[in-house]
Amino acid sequence: MGAFSFKSSGKTQEQQFIETLNKTQLAIGIKTPLQPGEQEGLFAMHYSLADQMHDNLRCMLQTNFGERLGLYDFGANLHPLTSEFTTQEDFDSQAVQRIQQAVSRWMPFISLEEFISDADRTENKNTAVIRITVSYTIPALNSGKRALQVTLYVL
Repeated sequence: MGAFSFKSSGKTQEQQFIETLNKTQLAIGIKTPLQPGEQEGLFAMHYSLADQMHDNLRCMLQTNFGERLGLYDFGANLHPLTSEFTTQEDFDSQAVQRIQQAVSRWMPFISLEEFISDADRTENKNTAVIRITVSYTIPALNSGKRALQVTLYVL
């Protein structure tokens, strides 16, 4: 009879499964705005929890009351502020308050750090573009400081 080494007999199904999981990244969520997927399927996906939370925060800041089906009061409701835009200071205080309320209610795991807004008036002075930059951290993930920018149009 011949000698047989168990070391060369291969891998168990459990070992193969664990190695496959370690090699492949699991998708967490769909990137927005929707983009066609490269290798992962129909749509492009997020593979990092911090990236998915960044995308969710951006979507929440751009959502106004009544736009999310079943959740009337979801979002920061920033668009109505543009119709009342008179002074930068008043707009900033209202926007900060709405963003803080939305984040504390819907995404309390995010720690807001800094708010910066910049309003550019157009040539006819009746319209403006407001860029809001919000920086934040996610303490539970030990992620560094991140920032996102939301653009609003005043007519």
